[in-house]
Amino acid sequence: MATNKAKKRTVEVGALARVKIQATFNNIIVTVTNMKGDVICWSSAGKMGFRGAKKSTPYAAQMVAKNCVDFAYKEGVRVLEGIYMKGIGPGREAAARAFGESMEIRKIADVTPIPHNGCRPPKMRTP
Repeated sequence: MATNKAKKRTVEVGALARVKIQATFNNIIVTVTNMKGDVICWSSAGKMGFRGAKKSTPYAAQMVAKNCVDFAYKEGVRVLEGIYMKGIGPGREAAARAFGESMEIRKIADVTPIPHNGCRPPKMRTP
C-alpha cells in the first residue's frame, strides 16, 4: 500500500517579520510570520516541555520566545515590523522582552478583543 507524501512547503523569509503572541492563563503561543502572513516558526510552553501551572509563568514565556528568536535569526530575520499581543496571561511582557534583546522592534500592539456592546440581554419576563 503506497502512501501519498506531501511535499514540504517552503516559506519566503526576509529580514522583516511579525510576531504574534497569544497569552492565556493556561499557555503561551508565539508565532513568527513573514509580511505575507506565512508562518516561519512557532513555539508554545507545552512544546517546550512545561507542564501544568508552569506553562503560564513569565519564565516559560521567555523560554518560548527565545526558542523562536533563535530559529528566526538563523532563517535571516533581523527586524520585527511589530509584536502583536493577544490575551491577558502573565507572560506577555516577558516574551516581548526576549525578542527585544536580539532584534530591532518597530511596533508593539495589543490586539486583545474587547466587547464593545456586550451580550444581548434576556427577554423581559411577562407577568
